[in-house]
Amino acid sequence: MSALRFAVLGCGVIGEKHAESIAAVGELVLAVDELAGRAAKLAGAHGAAFTTSVSEALSRADIDAVAVCTPSGTHADLAVAALRAGKHVVVEKPVDVGLEATDRLLRAERESGRTVTVISQHRFDASSAHVRRAIEDGAFGRLTSGVASIAWWRSQEYYDSGGWRGTLALDGGGALMNQGIHTVDLLVWLLGEPVEVFAWTTRLAHERIEVEDVATATIRFAGGALGVVHGTTAAWPGLTARLQIHGDRGSAVIDDDRLVTFHTADGAAPPVVSGPPSGGAGADPAALSEAHTDQYRDFVDAVERGRPPLVTVAEARRTLAVILAIYESARINAPVRLR
Repeated sequence: MSALRFAVLGCGVIGEKHAESIAAVGELVLAVDELAGRAAKLAGAHGAAFTTSVSEALSRADIDAVAVCTPSGTHADLAVAALRAGKHVVVEKPVDVGLEATDRLLRAERESGRTVTVISQHRFDASSAHVRRAIEDGAFGRLTSGVASIAWWRSQEYYDSGGWRGTLALDGGGALMNQGIHTVDLLVWLLGEPVEVFAWTTRLAHERIEVEDVATATIRFAGGALGVVHGTTAAWPGLTARLQIHGDRGSAVIDDDRLVTFHTADGAAPPVVSGPPSGGAGADPAALSEAHTDQYRDFVDAVERGRPPLVTVAEARRTLAVILAIYESARINAPVRLR
């Protein structure tokens, strides 16, 4: 199969990151943004064409796949339109801001026969993959608990820089939906099926936003394990994302994408040599790891082989459901079961 030809919808910071990954695995044909100057800039950097028209992009026969990098609340509708136009789709996280929109995407994916993946690039980090294999091999015994802590900083200027940031309609949430979702996704991926949450959220350090900048929650999993989530964009100057996984035969700690602790009772699965830290995403929204490209490689292989990608829409829906349940629990001050 020849290299996949892509269009990127949305040419902001994350669109630029997708374009870099596309260049490593395929060809960027078209950059699309409602701001012509931004589309032209991205296109020029990759020798591609540009347009402000999504419909034009989806009608082109020389585009095989679309990367959706627009505000979160537009993700599902654009992905559905792309599927109906016969394109494969990569969706930046979160899959959308609501379960109903996500379910529309699931139905469209089944009807289209095309491949969709949702970005959760830290599943492809060597540290995360190593812990997952150890759990699957039984090296941690019975899983008992986990802790996901995202202590980041986002300035008021960050939220003021785009009209959609910090809005319920397009951002869908704050510290958890936008920043903490990756670490929450890893917690759920490693501990199993979540069944119930209890949470608190608040806004303490920012103005003119509709969403939380601090959240804490507990999660009960089907296997009996309990999880703790702490997410904030009000931790100056911005620290790391840290994940702890514990079982009755082993434990692991991943900090800033690096496996810093790994112990098992029988010495199984010795630690991998982890790569360098991601480079400061706790303080800088543009500081992203290289794992996007690894996820794109998985996506291209899934398209070529006709297999599901590692991160499916259904997997992304489960993580979204946890975050939405956290918000609902905080709103009603009561436990919420997952649906």
